[in-house]
Amino acid sequence: MASNRATKSGFAAEAQRKINSKYSEELAQECLEWIKIVTGEDINVSGDEDNFYQTLKDGALLCRLVNKMQPGSVKKINGGSLAFKLMENINAFLESAKKMGVPPEETFQTVDLWEKQNLHSVVICLQSLGRKASKFDLPAIGPKEAEKNVRTFTEEQLRAGQGVISLQYGSNKGANQSGINFGNTRHM
Repeated sequence: MASNRATKSGFAAEAQRKINSKYSEELAQECLEWIKIVTGEDINVSGDEDNFYQTLKDGALLCRLVNKMQPGSVKKINGGSLAFKLMENINAFLESAKKMGVPPEETFQTVDLWEKQNLHSVVICLQSLGRKASKFDLPAIGPKEAEKNVRTFTEEQLRAGQGVISLQYGSNKGANQSGINFGNTRHM
């Protein structure tokens, strides 16, 4: 884990401080409360970084969460203390979350959670997954997701729209190009 690493200095330390400053205890607590409701497990829902990390670090709770949302999403949840097995849990959760519709840019890297490098991105991922929960008949968190609103137009409607100059384009009355110069003029 993070304790096995050399201490960061200079630019790396500043970058890590900047990442850590984005972490929101309120959003983390909201995520943990939602996980508690969905899984039915008695967990500490405090949003402080240490509790958030300790609750989720082995990935087992995350795997049980996606299995509640969509049974069979994660076939095997690893236990024990072997790092690579526990990191497999986190990776299995991430793969399931993507299949459930979480965009790749809203997921996190396994080491972000495992090594406590970027818990903010873990919160973002859980918030995104929480918005998808209503699709699985479960309580959701965050704002309701927009639904598709596909519109179809006939060829006649499309042709009629081509002849209209939108007011957003401004007016072209009295326009000409006289007196327009680009850059410096060349004097001879």
